Amino acid sequence: MVVSAALSGSGFNDLIMATLGIRRPRNVNWLRSAAILYGDWGTSKAYVVGIAFALAAYSSFWPVLAVCVLTAVVGFNYSRVCKYYPDGGGVYSSAKAHSKSLAMIGGLLLCGDYIVTASLSCLDAFHYFGIHEPVRWAVLAIFFIGAINFFGPKHSGSLAILLAVPTTVVVMVLAAFCAPHLGTAVSQVGAPSGGWNHNWVIAVGLILTLSGVETVANMTGVMEMRASGPGEPSIDSTVKRTIWPVLIEVCVFTALFALAMHALPGLVVQDGHVLAPDHATNPQHRELEASMLRYMAEVFAGNWLAWVVGGVFGLLLLSATNTAIVGLVSVFYMMAHDDELPRHFTSLNRFGVPWIPLLIATLVPMLVLDGVGAVEGLAALYAIGVVGAITVDLGSSALNFSLPMKRWERVLVGGTVLVLAAIWVTIAVTKPYALLFAALVVGIGFLMTSRWVKGPVPAPAGAEVDISAEGIPVLEPVLPTGEAAAATTTGAILVAARGVTDVLKFAVEEAAMRKHILYVLYVREIAVTIPTVSHWRDDQQATAIFSVIREYAKERGVQVLPVYTTSNDPAPIILDLAATLGVEYLILGGTHRSRFVSLLKGDVIGKVAHQLPSNIRLLIFG
Repeated sequence: MVVSAALSGSGFNDLIMATLGIRRPRNVNWLRSAAILYGDWGTSKAYVVGIAFALAAYSSFWPVLAVCVLTAVVGFNYSRVCKYYPDGGGVYSSAKAHSKSLAMIGGLLLCGDYIVTASLSCLDAFHYFGIHEPVRWAVLAIFFIGAINFFGPKHSGSLAILLAVPTTVVVMVLAAFCAPHLGTAVSQVGAPSGGWNHNWVIAVGLILTLSGVETVANMTGVMEMRASGPGEPSIDSTVKRTIWPVLIEVCVFTALFALAMHALPGLVVQDGHVLAPDHATNPQHRELEASMLRYMAEVFAGNWLAWVVGGVFGLLLLSATNTAIVGLVSVFYMMAHDDELPRHFTSLNRFGVPWIPLLIATLVPMLVLDGVGAVEGLAALYAIGVVGAITVDLGSSALNFSLPMKRWERVLVGGTVLVLAAIWVTIAVTKPYALLFAALVVGIGFLMTSRWVKGPVPAPAGAEVDISAEGIPVLEPVLPTGEAAAATTTGAILVAARGVTDVLKFAVEEAAMRKHILYVLYVREIAVTIPTVSHWRDDQQATAIFSVIREYAKERGVQVLPVYTTSNDPAPIILDLAATLGVEYLILGGTHRSRFVSLLKGDVIGKVAHQLPSNIRLLIFG
């Protein structure tokens, strides 16, 4: 008997795992997860340093230092809290433990965060590229990134990983060129001006250093479990090794560059913009707050480093734009899957991409970017979303007394939440348009809630569903009868089905000839990053495949065990299941994708053939 209730990601059905004595594979190690986190969190220094000078000029080091300290505290909180969510954390998951409404608010605030992340990161990328009319190019770039994601590409998600190493190297090189000027910078640092309230507001304006830390909570479900002491393995070690290198890099180098910036001579603030001394003859420097690190490289090292810094940070910011769009699609899909948004949001195109969320995730950032059009304006909209999401996430964890948190952890998290809540209120009071934006995102989300438009989901006609004692939908295996039942099977075959094709008949014929059990695997490809639970009975393609294979199997007296799951990458699922079941043969159907789609999505057959154990024979049909 095989469970049809599918788990997301690279996992199998819980029941078949328990039967085989295995766990869901967790194949994201700390190095990979740290690179993904850095691709989002590490971009904050690209605009925070310049914005700081626009707000406080030559006394900007102090508010940046204060915000870096708070960022370190928040990062430490996440390093403690994430270990209590081994199956996937994030604001939506943690808040759901208290109420669906709170989860909706947290999830929608995260959506607002992703919307502005896409806009701000893309706009700042073209500032770093040094391109004129960056708003126009950024709008076109968002549209292009959304169009590429229509195909659910696999390689784009790895761009941040590929850029993590060169970005780190460039940051260290820039820091080396800044080092000789730190003495001058220290002498130029001015004392904070104005009262406590004035400096508090300035520090709140730089809270963007927190942007991206929430990413780590959404990766815990696929992180490696390691034994960090006596007891069962946990993700505690992986979480710490993921967060700490990125946290140290973000805090140390953001503060370092904020200090070194004071050694730049003659900078002035005019109408909220940072201008270079030669701004009258060098127009591209009229908005240095959007590309301050590039200008620092130009002054301290020369044009060659300015181009390198501009190119590397520009690409990293474009990668962050892509990550934000994919994250927004994933949150929309997860909330719709949980009946919190209209059911139509779960509709997939032929490449496994939720096309309605993708359309929204592409068009809305374009509209926001076109309407605001400035880094400092987008920064205010960004802050209210990211601070709100982090506050709800940490607050929900601190008040969830079912989590085995230590007392000092709970007190630390609770105290941090109070500070973040005060920051959120400050943003709402001082930036009313940011509050209006957050209210619109949350309000529209609640207006679209599926409770008003969605009824019960009927099972497909003709589907043979049984309910186990645990309430899990079960798809019964096809068992041979008569003479075939008396014949003993000598092995097993796994066929990975993509649809109702001739490969199914071929697999049944092979199983009948060799007297093997036939496992029929259908992986519903869903290009989202946040795990969700799906069922085969809601999948018309799966029910069609399983119905056809049952008829073929009955005719030839073959025992068939159907397996259903969802994943954003079928290759690991196929490899893990083939090895776990100990099959002798793996049958795959030949691909008919265009070269362009194969380039974007990757070659499943190639991945499987390259990593398949030598004792399993691969048969490619068609």
